[in-house]
Amino acid sequence: MNRRLILTALAAASVAALTGCAGPYTVSADVSSYGAWPADRKPGSYAFDRLPSQQQNDEAAKRQSALEEAAKGALERAGFKPAADAKSADVLVTLGARVTAYDPVPWDDPLWWRWRGRLLSPRYGYVGRGPWGWRHDPFFDRRYDRAVALLLRDRATGEALYETHASNEGMTMGSEALLTPLFDASLAEFPQVNPKSHRVSVQAIR
Repeated sequence: MNRRLILTALAAASVAALTGCAGPYTVSADVSSYGAWPADRKPGSYAFDRLPSQQQNDEAAKRQSALEEAAKGALERAGFKPAADAKSADVLVTLGARVTAYDPVPWDDPLWWRWRGRLLSPRYGYVGRGPWGWRHDPFFDRRYDRAVALLLRDRATGEALYETHASNEGMTMGSEALLTPLFDASLAEFPQVNPKSHRVSVQAIR
């Protein structure tokens, strides 16, 4: 059985930083969006709206501040501008993020019937028999699903206008630096709506 760990915010985790030389790189994410943004409505001004659970204590508020900082660039690239305060904003923005960790097992593979004796080792994880003897099999490494969500509401009426989700998978939990490109991917097609999950790639800077 897969073991799952859900975190309320990616920024809450102590994680391995993205490595490599400084410079642009591509981040791909699976994106889905919902709503009916009015065709004649401009993006306008925005303010962040925190749920009670996102401000219940200093730690929760700190995590949420990190999310908001990561989403600012994506919102502005989509045409939004920060409002002086929540009362004067055209839209209110609610954010969320999570990481789900899972351990693959042989029957997760649609071709698991081809299983050839991979065993669970307490020290080395899953290993398999190969031409060079027993070796570690990367197929069985823990994977992480990293996801962000963003909801735009009309401040005056409270109507939900646009909801979008973006997620990708990797061998590590990722770092706070991954939040920004995930939010970029989530708003890359704004105001178009496409509820079917599809791949979107964006440029990011290390």
